[in-house]
Amino acid sequence: MNVGFRNCIIYHVFGMRDYTGEIGITLEKIVEDFILDPKINHVSKEEAADESVVRLELFDKPIIGYASANDELFEKFKTDEKITHGRFIPPREWMEDAKTVISIFVPYSKQVKKGNSRNMREPSKEWLHVRREGKNAIDKLSQHIKEILTQQGYLCIAPGIDDHYEEIIGTWLDINRPLTNSDYGSNWSQRHVAYVTGLGTFGLSKTLITKKGVTGAFTSLITNMEHEPTKRDYQGIYDNCSMCGACINICPVKAITFEGKDYTRCSKFHDEFEIKYGPGNGCGKCQVKVPCENGIPKKNQ
Repeated sequence: MNVGFRNCIIYHVFGMRDYTGEIGITLEKIVEDFILDPKINHVSKEEAADESVVRLELFDKPIIGYASANDELFEKFKTDEKITHGRFIPPREWMEDAKTVISIFVPYSKQVKKGNSRNMREPSKEWLHVRREGKNAIDKLSQHIKEILTQQGYLCIAPGIDDHYEEIIGTWLDINRPLTNSDYGSNWSQRHVAYVTGLGTFGLSKTLITKKGVTGAFTSLITNMEHEPTKRDYQGIYDNCSMCGACINICPVKAITFEGKDYTRCSKFHDEFEIKYGPGNGCGKCQVKVPCENGIPKKNQ
């Protein structure tokens, strides 16, 4: 039962829409209305790299998963060095009274996917915009949901925009020595959290394969609002992956294999675009032109 949002009256802040008087409005509806609002979901003329991406649509309809803050997997992520190298901070350490973890997957639009499929060595203009304006929009979404839950009397933290959030590369890591895969990660992995909330499983490229595919972005929140956990329709971490190897073949620098992913090789390639286009862009080629781009692939693909 959706305890937190059933039979309540929500006021949608920031002037996007007034929900006053609407009974039982769901969090799903609030997230969808926010992220698909044209002012949020389209690149303005002022932001656009050129005329070809003016009014570019960034996102498709989001999906949401829920997990108990006490789910044993969260503690496993902290204690099992092979998973997140001991850096993961469980929900109850972010918030002592935490009851629910909410994960949101925001798929990228068809225009963004098509754009990034044109040149398989260079991020497209569409991709650069979704990584820049799109990230800003998702950060605003996180703050927006946090504000709404707070107005309803709940405690809420959005780790991805919290002062205690750390992406290991670029913070305290000593980069004067050779890097290994264990040097990459964060103290709140959005993909691992999404796995716990039932949104999907990992693929060979270490993206998360949801029912809407891999091409998109995640955010998440921790709250003391109670909500029934989403059922996980999988047991293993790769259950949604067909092991077809398409991402292996498509990776421009051959950073993906059946044995694992070489994050140092991937990161070095991304550094080229950091210099050229600014931080946080990446290439995203393993997320397009693959069977899991738009959904869970069939096992024979």
